[in-house]
Amino acid sequence: MKMLSVRDLRGNSARVWRELPDEREMVVTSNGRPVAVLTAVDESTLEQSLAAWRRVRAMQAISDIQRESVGKGTDRLSMNAIEIEIAKVRQGRRKPAA
Repeated sequence: MKMLSVRDLRGNSARVWRELPDEREMVVTSNGRPVAVLTAVDESTLEQSLAAWRRVRAMQAISDIQRESVGKGTDRLSMNAIEIEIAKVRQGRRKPAA
């Protein structure tokens, strides 16, 4: 996968757009760190491509939540403890603001 800096993208954007269909994906970096992925699409597959990216982002979010849960130890809560927490939150929402 081709890597290019933000500076390259700014200064050579015409070349980048010409190469993108053949490369399929390019990683854009800023100060050596990845910040974006450019992906070639076409009109006929745009919606499918967007849906796939959204699924990937959702799976990443779930993975992050699971990792955070393990870190906090909340992955070991029983269903009873979970139901108690839900009840507390719901009770707090019912109280009118003063």
